[in-house]
Amino acid sequence: MIAKLIIIYNYIWNMKNRKMFNFDQKNTFFDQKTPILVKKTSFLQKKVHFFKLTIMGRLIKYITIFIIILGFHSCILSQDGEFFTIYLVRHSEKEVSLNDPPLSECGKLRSESLSHFFSDVPLEIIYSTNYTRTKMTALPTATSKDMRITEYNPNQLLDFSKLLIDSKKNTLVVGHSNTTGVLAGLLADKEIGEFGLDVYDRIYQVTFYKKKRLLQLLHSSFNCDD
Repeated sequence: MIAKLIIIYNYIWNMKNRKMFNFDQKNTFFDQKTPILVKKTSFLQKKVHFFKLTIMGRLIKYITIFIIILGFHSCILSQDGEFFTIYLVRHSEKEVSLNDPPLSECGKLRSESLSHFFSDVPLEIIYSTNYTRTKMTALPTATSKDMRITEYNPNQLLDFSKLLIDSKKNTLVVGHSNTTGVLAGLLADKEIGEFGLDVYDRIYQVTFYKKKRLLQLLHSSFNCDD
């Protein structure tokens, strides 16, 4: 993420320099054929243009430096285990079947979309229950990050929540409609129950910093009709 910002900054900086020094030589104030009034106006316009570009360049530079420092600071906090985030999602849409159904075509697409959502998130471990639909949901994200999927027992959520907190790692947990919200509540020390069987777009984000914890409920923009 930081590397991309640096590339964008360098590109804008180079474009700024090109515009700054790429004046049409026929219209410079050294052209003796140009009237004096037009010469002065052209000179002032270039001065104003130069000033605007300089301010823009400095602003971009300071913003980039701030983001880099903030990124380094976040990395240090993460390495010290003082700052970490746990993401919890329900498995994607499944086929209509009685015994351990796989994902439907829509569910596969949603899972791919989920992997794009986590593309810039520095996950350290991915958990899934021992079901085909949850493993298939976690697989695109795990594959894109070259990570393996670790199983957990959905019937022991209290013990699992303690393990997640003690591990202090950026984590993705794939569960079910009757476990995902409940586990998020245990992590955030809040009362959260099950949610509807037709809900697939929720992403619970629980951020930890020292003894503080913040729960946020995000919603995926993916839609099978798109």
